[in-house]
Amino acid sequence: MQTTQRLPYVWDYDLDLSEFREILAGRRTRGRLNQDWAARRLLEYASYDEIIRMIGYKKLVENWPRWRERVRSKSRVRGLDFLVQWLPEKHPELLRG
Repeated sequence: MQTTQRLPYVWDYDLDLSEFREILAGRRTRGRLNQDWAARRLLEYASYDEIIRMIGYKKLVENWPRWRERVRSKSRVRGLDFLVQWLPEKHPELLRG
């Protein structure tokens, strides 16, 4: 994906990939668009692979309690609830670093 392409999960904002990544990393805000907003957008609209690539397992497990209540998709919440419980029990090595 080129940095000038419109991201499907932020169709309603004029953001490119590099700016979105800066917001997601917490290095930038744009009005009310902050790290939590960016993470929730990914959790709502991105594919599983993209969520893990951009957020990572460790950050997802650490921040899921804060983001959970704002995710509207019940099936996403159920799936991510399972993942954040399963990872520390079955694959704690993925949470290092």
